[in-house]
Amino acid sequence: MAVLVIALVVLVAVAVLGGAHWYVWRRLVRDTTRAWGPARVTGTAVFVAGPVLMIAALAAERGGAPFWLQRALGWPGFLWMALAIYLLLAVLAGEVLRPLLRRLLERRGRAGAAVDEAGTAVEQTGLPASEEPRPAAPSRRLFVSRAVGGAAAAAAVGTVGYGTYGVLRGPGVKRVTVPLAKLPRSAHGFRIAVVSDIHLGPVLGRGFAQRVVDTINSTQPDLIAVVGDLVDGSVKNLGPAAAPLAGLRARHGSYFVTGNHEYFSGAEQWLEEVRRLGIHPLENARAELPGFDLAGVNDLQGESEGQGPDFGKALGDRDTTRACVLLAHQPVQIHDAVKHGVDLQLSGHTHGGQLWPGNFIAAAANPTVAGLERYGDTELYVSRGAGAWGPPTRVGAPSDITIVELASEQA
Repeated sequence: MAVLVIALVVLVAVAVLGGAHWYVWRRLVRDTTRAWGPARVTGTAVFVAGPVLMIAALAAERGGAPFWLQRALGWPGFLWMALAIYLLLAVLAGEVLRPLLRRLLERRGRAGAAVDEAGTAVEQTGLPASEEPRPAAPSRRLFVSRAVGGAAAAAAVGTVGYGTYGVLRGPGVKRVTVPLAKLPRSAHGFRIAVVSDIHLGPVLGRGFAQRVVDTINSTQPDLIAVVGDLVDGSVKNLGPAAAPLAGLRARHGSYFVTGNHEYFSGAEQWLEEVRRLGIHPLENARAELPGFDLAGVNDLQGESEGQGPDFGKALGDRDTTRACVLLAHQPVQIHDAVKHGVDLQLSGHTHGGQLWPGNFIAAAANPTVAGLERYGDTELYVSRGAGAWGPPTRVGAPSDITIVELASEQA
């Protein structure tokens, strides 16, 4: 029964993917070319190769294909994923413009015909005005298709290009101040650099990791919190890419909790590698810092390996008069945090939606998509993340590293 359900889901997904590509191909290739000449053949080849590379890139990453193959497929395959989304959205928007442009051309055509009729009456060609030649309708349709299709393609390519540049140049720095009632005056102004969702993998590698490290270190934080989804791949393949993380510098050190992608990539091996890099993993554990407790819980995905979050182990025996900051990858873990009297939870996971309108999908699955919100007596801050999963592209959700400054109400 389970196999049948999976087969049906795959069949529906393939049908939707194929239908969307056929629709965009029809508007951008078939409707803008007269016959099967070089232009139509080239456009068709692109619309066949694109989804094939996209599926191959996803299968190679999830299936653990040789890393060189993952890298070869990753750039074209994942970029096509983003481009296909915005080509579809742009073509759909073009459906609104298409009839408007057609009416405009028809009006101009009628105006031109009236002028021609006036001239004909003077010259007396002997032909009734109604029999004068008029622009052929197919030519008008072809012009409209090319104008709208060209604008749609330009908008999609520009959007994806700018969104990719935004990721590759590295995350920006955000700053937010969070007052905590239990924080003593001595800890007022304590600054935590929050970084999540770096997603080192076949596309984002060592150079990107170095940019993240340089950005964090430039803020001179008191503590660094790496809140999950560091990698998409094994230590064997990505150990060299993660090596720059050994250069992270903060007065009270760097801490790490797992994200769901760590459990797709060999969580135990990565926890050991993180330790080797000088970052302290908090596996359902707590560290006492001057002025507050710093706790961390495993990601929910760890339940599949018997290593899920254990709030009782991380928080059960602590002094509840002290302020507590919790590192938990997924925002949905806020409900357990509230029950355990956490003052501030720091999370990632959502990417802020990454590719608009993905923020609406993220909002349906998470209590907070990005930014600071309060739940009971607990503050939740969700970072949009430093990197990107799949396409190295962000639209409407710029990447960030956040400096969270704790404020004492006694100060």
